[in-house]
Amino acid sequence: MDLPVDEWKSYLFQKWSLLPKSIQVTISTAETLSDIFLHTSSLLQSEDEMFLKRLSRGYLVGKDPNAPLFYREKGNKKFQEKDYMGATVLYSKGVSHSRPNTEDISLCYANRSAALFHLGQYETCLKDIIRAQMHRYPERLQPKLILRKADCLVTLGRLQEASQTISDLERNLAANPTLAASQFQILQRTLSRLKMQVQEKENLTETFPEALTKAFEDMDLREENEQISSASSSVSLCTDPLKGRYLIATKDILPGELLVKENAFVSVLNPGEMPPLCHGLESKWDTRVTNWDLYCHRCLKHTLAPVPCCGCSYAKYCSQECMQQAWDLYHSVECSLGGLLLTLGVFCHVALRSTLLARFEDVDNVIKKLCGEISNKDMCLPESKNLMQTLSDDLGGESEENGETLETPIPGCDINGKYENNYHAVFNLLPHTENHSPQHKFLCALSVSALCRQLEAASLQTLTTGLKSSQPKAAMTPGLCQELHFWGVAMLRHVLQLQCNAQAVTTIQQTGSNNNVVTNSRQLRLATGIFPVVSLLNHSCSPNTSVSFRSTVASIRASEHIGKGQEILHCYGPHESRMGVAERQQKLRSQYFFDCNCAACQNEKPRPAAGPRWEAFCCNRCRALMQGADVLSCDNTSCTEAVSRDHLVSRLRDLQQQVGMARKLLRNGKLGDWQKSATHLQKSLQVVEVRHGPSSVEMGHELFKLAQILFNGFAIPEALNTIQEAEKVLLVHYGPWNDEIQELQKMKSYLLDLPPIPAGPSV
Repeated sequence: MDLPVDEWKSYLFQKWSLLPKSIQVTISTAETLSDIFLHTSSLLQSEDEMFLKRLSRGYLVGKDPNAPLFYREKGNKKFQEKDYMGATVLYSKGVSHSRPNTEDISLCYANRSAALFHLGQYETCLKDIIRAQMHRYPERLQPKLILRKADCLVTLGRLQEASQTISDLERNLAANPTLAASQFQILQRTLSRLKMQVQEKENLTETFPEALTKAFEDMDLREENEQISSASSSVSLCTDPLKGRYLIATKDILPGELLVKENAFVSVLNPGEMPPLCHGLESKWDTRVTNWDLYCHRCLKHTLAPVPCCGCSYAKYCSQECMQQAWDLYHSVECSLGGLLLTLGVFCHVALRSTLLARFEDVDNVIKKLCGEISNKDMCLPESKNLMQTLSDDLGGESEENGETLETPIPGCDINGKYENNYHAVFNLLPHTENHSPQHKFLCALSVSALCRQLEAASLQTLTTGLKSSQPKAAMTPGLCQELHFWGVAMLRHVLQLQCNAQAVTTIQQTGSNNNVVTNSRQLRLATGIFPVVSLLNHSCSPNTSVSFRSTVASIRASEHIGKGQEILHCYGPHESRMGVAERQQKLRSQYFFDCNCAACQNEKPRPAAGPRWEAFCCNRCRALMQGADVLSCDNTSCTEAVSRDHLVSRLRDLQQQVGMARKLLRNGKLGDWQKSATHLQKSLQVVEVRHGPSSVEMGHELFKLAQILFNGFAIPEALNTIQEAEKVLLVHYGPWNDEIQELQKMKSYLLDLPPIPAGPSV
């Protein structure tokens, strides 16, 4: 998904193996990204491009005129089965394949509005009704659609609009009596019902608020940092020759304090499981639900009623506004490249989008940065003979002014020492060129070269449209080949950067049936993004922060007390609660090219066994690891605890059975079993606490499940206590806007509003 598909990787690795040794050595020893790109792109042959095109054609990303009817009929079956969510997704797929202003798109929008109505999504239903009418919805079907609109307006309490809609429909029916008698009678009965509902609501003395104010708004940064955009004033940016840039606390920080709130410079929605059509699907039209069907391709907002791009079937948005913004910023270039981008992987897509976004910043500086990557001075612009010196001055080289030596700014900062969320900061993220294998650099460079060839075929003029520059446009387009080389080097740099600097944007997705008493959920990798400020945080296997996402915004919060002067640390993935030290070190070395020396790695002894840390037994007294064969002794020399291995294994099996029973009861969601389920889950909490810690996000999720069980069992005191515990943990990690926290607040409000339970009769 991040890298190209396996077929393209295998093809290029074989091509690499067949290259003469001298060419392999030339690419392997190239000192600059420009040289790597130049040498590799010269090896791209027409047969390579043809093979890549065949792979790309396996993805159905265009608009197929036969697909809307197929998806509409499939959606109708789901609708008849009362699977309104499934119907909604299928109607959306039909919308995506429809051309604007056609009966196909209007019918798909209208049918989707019916499914949304049954899902209680009345505002969204109204929007789809308007869309259906805008796209020439058939006149013969209009009465039914207008009735649905009136029904929505009545339900939403918009009574004046509802009355007007009903009156308009009655006039139209009187003026055009074309309906059959039976249909007319059904319409009349529905109109009478709606008019009665309007009168009943108008006669109510209570006024209904138009909308409830959100109970919890996400907190912004209390005081923004003058040195680092999107960061709190509680942190400061430092640099070190060994560990590079890092953040430290400028004061004591409490658990839950918001330290960074940053919008992604660039993000690309992960397609999820999307094998090409040639991989044996029952139909050439895919009915599976993926991320691309449920989330906006620009802002990542969850949406049940996406608005599609007019030119392709794969890009979908939460609104017309998001669609237009995406088109203006990058999708006008990407639209025709959907199959190619799916084949080349998310990293290539992020790299392309980053360079497209760079067009909207000061292009003079962008070109200077790119010239800095090009060893051949002739490739630089003719007006910029001293660009290397200018680049050095702009990006941190020491210079003298009035006899005084100016301090070298931290990489990524501007000349005033400010670090911002912009292309300059993104460009200065390290690509670690020297650490990537020659084969990997060849794969990335040739993939970028193939992408550049396609851009050239689609006219590279789009790359320079709308550029901000102080120079005349003619001076900014010195030639197609030169332009391709500039942007190709930039994209190669970004692809290599992403292995260490890409941030997985995640969300919590509910799984299982909506009828379950207890919500099942899993963490879903939603998108890949670049967050320049978040990238400043160094790794620890036992971090003092927690990251969460809302749309394209990353929030970093302190997960524990952080003292003044301490480093702000983030976990890149390998965590001490999930992996042993040897496995963590191996993963960090292979992906991030460093040997972790954090406190957790220093304090934890490597074990010869390959299993993860939690497979070892823990001392009941001091929590240190137990060592030994038949009889285990505490690893802590000051502790005398010893216990039989058989005894501990027996207890572990019993606990595993209890946890398994708890999960089974949770899946079944039967209220009658709530006491058993709560008992088993409380035992499961003991395992979670030992494995992840009492304040971990995993503990928060388990407490949330227990709160749901106790709430549904009307165990009021126990439920309120558990809600408080869950809220305390989850607030630290997510802040008040989180769905689980808001659900906890609703449960608490409901329980507190209950009348007191009368005491029983005295005996």
